[in-house]
Amino acid sequence: MLDPTPSNDPDAPARYAVQDGIATITLNRPEALNAMDGPLMDATRAGIIAANNDDSVRVVILTGAGRGFCAGGDLRASGTLGEGPTEARISILRTYMQTSQMLREMRKVTIAAINGAVAGAGLAWACAADLRYAADSAKFLTAFGNVGLSGDFGGTWTLPRIVGPAKARELYLLGDTLDAQQALQIGLVSDVFPADAFLERVGEIAQRLHDRAPISLQHIKRNLNEADRLSFSEALDGEAERHVRSGGTEDQTEAVSAFFERRAPVFHNR
Repeated sequence: MLDPTPSNDPDAPARYAVQDGIATITLNRPEALNAMDGPLMDATRAGIIAANNDDSVRVVILTGAGRGFCAGGDLRASGTLGEGPTEARISILRTYMQTSQMLREMRKVTIAAINGAVAGAGLAWACAADLRYAADSAKFLTAFGNVGLSGDFGGTWTLPRIVGPAKARELYLLGDTLDAQQALQIGLVSDVFPADAFLERVGEIAQRLHDRAPISLQHIKRNLNEADRLSFSEALDGEAERHVRSGGTEDQTEAVSAFFERRAPVFHNR
């Protein structure tokens, strides 16, 4: 599978832009609530890879154009996974699903800016991000059971870790729709902002993250990710190693100096 070059062209199926160390990937099929077809998934994957490989990028925002964040897989799009044998289609889907893994595991902090309706694999993408914020107009739906499918893009793994296993089972098995305030109440999102100021508020949060010591954030993210699979003793080993290593960086020295000098720190990711 060849990934297209990320583009900020208005007609790109997923637009990619970097400004001041913050990469924004905007799903761009507004007429279909940004439902996933082949071109959108290819372009989104290319944007995620580009952000991961760009040392100047510290924060990645995934959002949608128009009224929706992402309505999941486009049931009207034929041939997205090809028409070959089952095993070949499974392999293609698994390649696309690496996008969720990259959002969760890349060294940069990832934010899902849920500007509107989100369902199915789109919800799984949002759950793979480190942080989730919603516009007050957003709606949330697992959707898979409603259309006779079982779920992909990692949602059955990430959602229980966010809202708890019982609530995740309820959402997947019954397929009820949540509004933004309900999503906030169960911890699915960290905050809800008015739609007319949504991207501005998310941008402020992204800037706060950008201005923190990047090596420290990378180590914090790895500690949190490893906590899902390690024993407590193994997690302590990882914490100890990364705590000492982050303490030996130029950025940590700068953070301490700025603290005592009552000024904003300037970090260089080293």
